[in-house]
Amino acid sequence: MKLFYSPASPFVRKISVLAIELDLVARIERIPVDVWEPETPYVGINPLGKVPAFVTDDGSVIYDSPVICEYLNSLAAGHLFPAPGAGRWTVLCNQALADGVCDAAVLRLHESRRDDSKRSDEWIARQRGVIARSLDLLEHNETRLEGDIDIGKISVGVMLGYLDFRFGGDQWRNGRPALSRWYETFSARESMTATLPPHLRR
Repeated sequence: MKLFYSPASPFVRKISVLAIELDLVARIERIPVDVWEPETPYVGINPLGKVPAFVTDDGSVIYDSPVICEYLNSLAAGHLFPAPGAGRWTVLCNQALADGVCDAAVLRLHESRRDDSKRSDEWIARQRGVIARSLDLLEHNETRLEGDIDIGKISVGVMLGYLDFRFGGDQWRNGRPALSRWYETFSARESMTATLPPHLRR
């Protein structure tokens, strides 16, 4: 199996954390790609031109991260996606919320790197609002993060790590003690420490 990845992608890190939790790391070959390279042949694998993409042992291509994660969980007969029922929807909504925050953070990052004449402060503020509202929801609904590890908690943990990585100056922990305490515990998991961006490792 092959995972096409970019080292800084939070969506790739989510898959990496899940693969460690399911003891699948040794079965996955990691192939770095530069999605910004002109004429990159990678678009022949993933027409969306984004990472991650995953190639199964039978040559099937899977994208993007929620689908790849569920595939790996099924392959390992894992426990990270709950069975049908109310609990499953909470877990999947946690994943969707965290992925949406990561999307907003990536959009904010790219917009902030544009030339002054082209950069939209309104667009950046919009993405900051998405992030803040989502973090506040998690802070005031901490029961969403209770219980055993699952894909929702992995997604939230990776999302918070990405905010530390890209926007540490925002200090998202301020005014969110419950979420901060949860992340302090979750981020100490072996799967989380092993997948930190290199410059954040202790």
